[in-house]
Amino acid sequence: MRRGFVTLALAILGIALFTGGLAWLLTDPRPPAGTTHGGRLYYAYCIECHGRDGRGSWRAALFLLRPGDLGAGARRDTDPYLFDIIKNGGSPIGRPGMPAFGYHVSDADIQELVKYIRTLSAS
Repeated sequence: MRRGFVTLALAILGIALFTGGLAWLLTDPRPPAGTTHGGRLYYAYCIECHGRDGRGSWRAALFLLRPGDLGAGARRDTDPYLFDIIKNGGSPIGRPGMPAFGYHVSDADIQELVKYIRTLSAS
């Protein structure tokens, strides 16, 4: 009886540690204080794949995704291109990994997001 109780307690403790570790590891990062509206949108929709600096995250690599480099790569992209790929996704232009956000985010918010992406490419 006592042995079964100890085994059950250890199993519950192991599951709790495992799920707590996963929750800590997979928690979405929060934007720094004073972040612009575009920065908050970036942290809400883009950071999981593109990472904090825009060069990709370990989460995307975990699923064998290679998101576009928003640091150096976005310097050569025009604002209308970035706007279209955010709004319509990458499938229309042959980049199927990028989802479309036009249904979730307004055009004005996408413009703010493009402005924020430009700050990533400048740094």
